[in-house]
Amino acid sequence: MSLKILLTVHQFVPEYFAGTEILTLSVAKNLLQRGHEVSVYTGYPTKEILPDWKRFDAYEIEGIQVRRFHHGFMPMGDQHVLSELEYDNHLSARYFSALIDEIAPNIIHFFHFGRLSSSVIDIARQKQIPAYYTPTDFWAVCPTCQLLLDDGQICPGPSRHAGNCIKHVAALTRWKNRAGLLKSLPTLAADTIAWLAKSPVRGQLPFRGDIAGLSRRAQLNIARLNALSAIFSPTRLMTDVLTRNGVDARLIRQSAYGIDMNGFDAAIPCEYNGKRPLILAYIGTLAQHKGCHVLIDAFRRLNTEGVRLKIYGNLNDFPDYVHRLQRMSEGYDGIEFMGTFPNTDIAQVLSRVDALVVPSVWYENTPLVIYSALAARRPVITSDFPGMSEVVENGVNGLTFTPGNVDALAQCLKRLHDEAGLLTRLSVHCAPPKSIESYVNELLTLYAESPAPLHDLPVRASSCE
Repeated sequence: MSLKILLTVHQFVPEYFAGTEILTLSVAKNLLQRGHEVSVYTGYPTKEILPDWKRFDAYEIEGIQVRRFHHGFMPMGDQHVLSELEYDNHLSARYFSALIDEIAPNIIHFFHFGRLSSSVIDIARQKQIPAYYTPTDFWAVCPTCQLLLDDGQICPGPSRHAGNCIKHVAALTRWKNRAGLLKSLPTLAADTIAWLAKSPVRGQLPFRGDIAGLSRRAQLNIARLNALSAIFSPTRLMTDVLTRNGVDARLIRQSAYGIDMNGFDAAIPCEYNGKRPLILAYIGTLAQHKGCHVLIDAFRRLNTEGVRLKIYGNLNDFPDYVHRLQRMSEGYDGIEFMGTFPNTDIAQVLSRVDALVVPSVWYENTPLVIYSALAARRPVITSDFPGMSEVVENGVNGLTFTPGNVDALAQCLKRLHDEAGLLTRLSVHCAPPKSIESYVNELLTLYAESPAPLHDLPVRASSCE
């Protein structure tokens, strides 16, 4: 039976093509190939001040009908509290309601709520449409999506009233010049401030609305997730984070991502005997949390001309960080910035390198590029975070190192270059990952089941002026 399926994502191709966007696109294309009707509702970042009616547009890509919401951190619709607009956007919800009425989907599958807000879950539930979620980062519990503190430490999640989140967001935005002071503020004190901001007692409290909004964020998001039909968790790490923060474990189905295997059918193990340069690759977003600076620093410590590093990524997304990387690379001819490439070329790109390095410094889920490297029979050198070490087994199909530890990463790279037969042995054990066809089979099987009994709809956040 042909289905009408509506997918959502925080941003989409052609302007954005990181892992979540590629996963959403791959699922959409595979569903179309099977004869289903597929539409996408996506966000788009903008700093331009727009009237509400101009915040929405539409386009088509590869046969997929896309509706787009131009989101910005500025008042819109009936809301003025900016922190609430990020997770409880009434304007997005109203448009989503009209979109559902127009296309009448049988199924809604959320791949990200960023910019759209989790208010879209309310609409799906009100219209009694089965709704599913594949989390690709920690957006539901963390305002920065990363569970990463500014000092590089891993965050366990929101405190009782999200006082720790309020401190972190304030240090990144309005109070950058007071980051040190905020860091020294005890979380208990921040929780107390958040509790006061939410209380009905009126008083002089700076940024009361935004503080209250941030304090309510995680609780409302988790309540909404518990109103879904099911959640496809890609890793045990994600399952642990969600259940530890209140998601009903009965909703969760473990399901690793699938990738488009086109181009990988001819992949063979990589042979390296030390008689030619060892070619390493970084493929991903050039942003601080992805850790490319750690990789460049480690590369500089190798003291060998027998290794090359190719860095693939958009040079314009985070220009200040890219400029830092380029400065770090000055004087090292073995480092080359390659720019971007069409995702359809990833098998070819990986066939021209010996290993992939994923030096993330945040609690990352398994990036799709890791699966692509394994499909290409290329070992992966990765930070030893739970999500990635579920896929990359140290000494079997890759090497792992302590996140952010430059010396440890340099030692891994040196081993690949110096130890005879190591890279070849790792390459032989790179097993093909799940295909996008198998992944979509799993989705369709679950769609066909009776939806799980759902929790009551959460109460919407209310602005505190």
